[in-house]
Amino acid sequence: MSGGVLGGDLAAAEAAFAASRGLFEQVSARMQSVETGSLTHSQLEEVLGADMREVTRQLYQDHLRLRELTEQRIEQVVDAAGRERTRIERGRRRILSTVFGKVTVGRIAYRGDAVPDLHPADAALNLPAGMHSHGLAKQVAIEASRGSFAEAVERVNTLTGAGIGPRQAGELTVAAAADIDDFYAALAPEPCTDATLLVMSADGKGVVIRPEALREATARAAAAKGGNKLHKRLSAGEKNGRKRMATLGTVYDAEPAVRTADDIIADPDTGEQDTTRRSKGPRARSKWLTGSVNDTCSQVITAVFDQAEHRDPDHRRTWVALVDGAPHQIDLINEQAAARDVQVHIVIDIIHVLEYLWSAAHALHPGGSKDIEAWVARTARTILAGDALTAAETITTAATDAGIAPGQNKSIDDAVAYLTNKADYLRYDTALAAGWPIATGIIEGACRHLVKDRLDITGARWGLAGAEAVLKLRALRTNGDFDTYWAWHEQQEYTRNHQARYRNTLIPTA
Repeated sequence: MSGGVLGGDLAAAEAAFAASRGLFEQVSARMQSVETGSLTHSQLEEVLGADMREVTRQLYQDHLRLRELTEQRIEQVVDAAGRERTRIERGRRRILSTVFGKVTVGRIAYRGDAVPDLHPADAALNLPAGMHSHGLAKQVAIEASRGSFAEAVERVNTLTGAGIGPRQAGELTVAAAADIDDFYAALAPEPCTDATLLVMSADGKGVVIRPEALREATARAAAAKGGNKLHKRLSAGEKNGRKRMATLGTVYDAEPAVRTADDIIADPDTGEQDTTRRSKGPRARSKWLTGSVNDTCSQVITAVFDQAEHRDPDHRRTWVALVDGAPHQIDLINEQAAARDVQVHIVIDIIHVLEYLWSAAHALHPGGSKDIEAWVARTARTILAGDALTAAETITTAATDAGIAPGQNKSIDDAVAYLTNKADYLRYDTALAAGWPIATGIIEGACRHLVKDRLDITGARWGLAGAEAVLKLRALRTNGDFDTYWAWHEQQEYTRNHQARYRNTLIPTA
């Protein structure tokens, strides 16, 4: 490394780093001792890891001490309100908990009458508002988004020796997610051609939440019910009244991929089963995911449309919305499309349609019948050809032939009603010919990964702030944006904690 000694004071540097040099010499001597000659390789790893962590912590501490010794007084320090600090106090100290352990930061305090003290050296270091360093907060955010807070605490403390607790981990996680929405609002979209599809989707999944964080309607319903019949488990048909809906949204780009019904479901009457010859659907790229336990479905879909318009402000591309058929969700999409004067092609997920067909098939055929698969395939191919109403008539006729009148079998009635009522959103012939996706696998997978795999772990009961932060962090990491976001987040922390406190932009040097 080139360049001289920090502050140009060689004597100060020698004095500041005496402690870390002494520690390193001790570790070196220990590694040469007879006692270590009997240790196994794993024991050596454990001993050396602990010793060198302390050496590294002391190096960090010594560097901070050198900065303290060489910090120069700034001639004029004025806060954002124009109040000058005219006196100084050297050696003002604060504790900083880092990934190497706790250290003490000494610096000059600039003082005035009846005003808070200012510490320009804190800005040079971009120190956090609290005790825990940004590096430690980053580790907590990563681990808390992976598993439980208890696991995150154990993992972080094992790696760093920081000694944080679950409450601190929760607070750091919430603070770590504070800038995610603003980050995505400022993020420039990747370039696309006008032919590139702009695909959006949304879905929801319940999260067990603490009573005080339930939505008002859920809390009222739970209170009106007066508790469950059994103490240990729910009775048939009971709902626990402990969940709050987490709504997820996604936007991604995809190049059109033209297909036919044969690429989706083979014709059962031809025996063609070679899936290698089938054309693949559109491949998602530049995927953006968001999620919220705090926001309503309407607010999340608004955010989805905001992201879509961020990518295509002039509405030059084809917009496709993949849905599961929920009327409220479709209404919200149509409302947003009308408000923004953009055409959105709504397509219901084919997998949801197939679920209705399978239920009807089991009602129309005896159990274990070999005809079920062929019947579902034929009916599905009719729907893929754009004839959902014909498929509904086919089911009705089959039910009549089987002696099942309307109203006698829920599975059949639901399938017929679904195909009839949703026919406008089941035009798969148009979607396949235009190369659009017809399945919501991305958002379905996101619900499993972002919500179920973390927020739905056994025994978890969430506060609103913690659930919201973890959900957003998991979405951020799934998007592959965590490292970029963290650099941006630290810059926002600098602006909030330091730059905003001074009249002029202040980037002091130690």
